[in-house]
Amino acid sequence: MDSVTQLVLGAAVGAAVLGPAVGPRKAALIGAVMGTVPDLDVFVPMGDPVSDFVLHRGPSHSLIVHALVTPLFAEPLVRLFERLRDRRAFTYLAVFLCFATHALLDAVTIYGTRIFWPLMPDPVGLGSLFIIDPLYSLPLIVLFVWALCLKQWNHSFARGVSVALIASTAYLGWSMAAQQIALARGQAALERLGVEPERTVATPMPFNTLFWRVIAIEPDRYLNVYVPLLGGDDALTAYAHPRGGDLLACADTIETATVLSDFSKGFFKLWEVDGRLRVSDLRMGVTPNYVFQFEVAERDGGTLTALVPVRLPTVRGGNDQDIAWLWSGITGNRAVRSTEAEALFDGGEGIRVAGPMAPPSSACSPG
Repeated sequence: MDSVTQLVLGAAVGAAVLGPAVGPRKAALIGAVMGTVPDLDVFVPMGDPVSDFVLHRGPSHSLIVHALVTPLFAEPLVRLFERLRDRRAFTYLAVFLCFATHALLDAVTIYGTRIFWPLMPDPVGLGSLFIIDPLYSLPLIVLFVWALCLKQWNHSFARGVSVALIASTAYLGWSMAAQQIALARGQAALERLGVEPERTVATPMPFNTLFWRVIAIEPDRYLNVYVPLLGGDDALTAYAHPRGGDLLACADTIETATVLSDFSKGFFKLWEVDGRLRVSDLRMGVTPNYVFQFEVAERDGGTLTALVPVRLPTVRGGNDQDIAWLWSGITGNRAVRSTEAEALFDGGEGIRVAGPMAPPSSACSPG
């Protein structure tokens, strides 16, 4: 999740556990700091952009590591704050919960989090919540601002802590249920279109849990099925895009491409622009503006040679048409997305894609 959400979640946890002892303001600030600590791994270079990408949310997000390092962070708090000296157990619990809730919340996003490292090194990524969701964050933000305005713990604030944490947790539960509804409807739509994908995943569209994208992977193409939960089956639209054709062989012959394909759990595409091979994670971003895409090889004559990977800049924001299209989906109305209009899929065999989303068919001949 975004840094602000992690900060206010930590603040809520700190206020809930330590507020009666040190007051709402201090407890919230302690929790805010501790809730931010796991993301400090972004300042640790892993060697190259691909490694930075796939190894983020590693040991610093492991519940096992959290349990081991809790004393290193909690004991200084006990020694610093006099009112915590006879509440050592509560202080240790607060620190661990600030760390753990950070990791568990990240595990609800599609990116994935290694919450059981090193016993289970693969990331866990449920994907039921977009990385920024105002409806999840708002109760926690209100609580944090309230805490900063208070010096003394009182019953009204105690009730507010409970309401904020229950509301945000209930919203998480709703997101998981909504994901299953969207996935089932998307898979039913694919069946009606005669598509039998190798794998599917449902991810929420930006900032909400009412409009979803079901990504379906086939050997040579992928489909985006957009599912408005408030609309009927006639509100669904599907778009088919190529995944790279002959270039897909590169995923097994170029190491960084293999790493990215494994990390994406197969939800990736390859394409070539100006003689350079790109790998895009299809799960994050909206076609063709992916959040994570990398150049991993370059062509010299007919041969692709691995290079030090380069992360391409993310195209952020949307045009007015995309914003209107997103709102139509959230409100349950059918709308054709102009950016993908040429790829609108009706069950036929063709893949109608033009421009930069249509990579040329080139054999992979790694050097």
